[in-house]
Amino acid sequence: MAALRKSLLLAGPHVGALGHRVGRREASLGPDPGVTVRVRFAPSPTGFLHLGGLRTALYNYIFAKKHQGSFILRLEDTDQSRLVPGAAENIEDMLEWAGIPPDESPRRGGPAGPYYQSQRLALYAQATEALLKSGAAYPCFCSPQRLELLKKEALRSRQTPRYDNRCRNLSQAQVAQKLATDPKPAIRFRLEEAVPAFQDLVYGWTQHEVASVEGDPVILKSDGFPTYHLACVVDDHHMSISHVLRGSEWLVSTSKHLLLYQALGWQPPQFAHLPLLLNRDGSKLSKRQGDIFLEHFAATGFLPEALLDIITNCGSGFAENQMGRTLPELITQFDLTRITCHSALLDLEKLPEFNRLHLRRLVSSETQRPHLVEKLQGLVKEAFGSKLQDRDVLDPAYMERILLLRQGHISRLQDLVSPVYSYLWTRPAVHRAELGASSEKLDVIAKHLLGLLERPGLSLTQDAVNRELKKLSEGLEGTKHSSVMKLLRMALSGQLQGPPVAEMMVSLGPKEVRERIQKVLSSQGKDA
Repeated sequence: MAALRKSLLLAGPHVGALGHRVGRREASLGPDPGVTVRVRFAPSPTGFLHLGGLRTALYNYIFAKKHQGSFILRLEDTDQSRLVPGAAENIEDMLEWAGIPPDESPRRGGPAGPYYQSQRLALYAQATEALLKSGAAYPCFCSPQRLELLKKEALRSRQTPRYDNRCRNLSQAQVAQKLATDPKPAIRFRLEEAVPAFQDLVYGWTQHEVASVEGDPVILKSDGFPTYHLACVVDDHHMSISHVLRGSEWLVSTSKHLLLYQALGWQPPQFAHLPLLLNRDGSKLSKRQGDIFLEHFAATGFLPEALLDIITNCGSGFAENQMGRTLPELITQFDLTRITCHSALLDLEKLPEFNRLHLRRLVSSETQRPHLVEKLQGLVKEAFGSKLQDRDVLDPAYMERILLLRQGHISRLQDLVSPVYSYLWTRPAVHRAELGASSEKLDVIAKHLLGLLERPGLSLTQDAVNRELKKLSEGLEGTKHSSVMKLLRMALSGQLQGPPVAEMMVSLGPKEVRERIQKVLSSQGKDA
């Protein structure tokens, strides 16, 4: 702090150049040969991770993995007043849940730590001291009240609020006098008119004359914490970040950041600004939308693979849009040069279909299926608990049979514990009178069905059962096949609609089908 105070006293009117301008390599549309790719996802833990943040993290992750690089999680927690308890942990938890864990992070550590900005204050102080010494920065003694008045006056005049650079040209004597009464002023960066152009890997050659539209920005607050502009530049430099992939809302600020790199004598990384992810109607994703947080999707049974698929499918960066891509396929097919400037419109109504595709793929995998069985067991216990009359329904073999039969028909595992599938886990209370058939006809159908189940060597497959049920219907004079199916569906599930009767029978197994038919036959109630 003593060194910083000495630099404050030296900070007088700016004379001459802001240090030497570092030669910047020509930006190419990918990593230069020999460059070690290091990218970062740097959210602020002022809220839990949502789809917009996931998309930025994903593009960084797949870019890093495509080029055998490192994906870093850095938490920008310098705005201490807005921190949300548990948000930092949630961000890393959700990245791991999504299958895109960082290589370096607060939890995992790494060679460029610490990974909380609040633990890197000494680095920001050092950079600020260097900027003060070179005249690229200066102390600002303006009170919050004066700054608020400037803002109100600008708004009243229908102008964009900007700092008027009042403290920019204070002499050393004036600075010393003011330090005597205000020893911890904010530090502002002196914006220059000559802003270097840069080639954004998405938006092309870009230049923003920031000095003509805004005042000199604060880079270090009076409490010693940096603002975003200084912190991201200092951290990206010290963490050897090669490429910055971030939201397009930061495109205008990049010229400001390049001036900071120039003033500090550092070579900047390459920049790629990602177009916004918007709702289907073109409105911005908002943290106020409770259904855009990853925790919501995880809790309601959506697979991380489906989320990664839909947020890339609606955007750009790939030769073609196709549903069902896995993470390894996203890495292989990703091409930064294919990212366009157009915003991506996210239609969450399509998410169940994406989830259905990825759930079907997992069910088909012999290595993944046991994990789904375990999850389904937990869901059944949670949904039915003491209502389970037969604990055999929790048997892994039974669960696996259900999953294989229903794959492609369900979007989420949770669907299997909805009321329409309750017959799989509990026996319905069905009386003869509810079946809509005469007692005589019911007895004939039941006799034939029970005889079928007793037949030696019967292969209980859907095709075999369908053939037998058709024969049964043909042998009943004056009774339509659809009426027989309706009666059997009601007897087995207590429902008028549901999966095909043959599938129900295969799902439940011959023993359970027999018991349910016999239970209906012996039930009380008037005959129809």
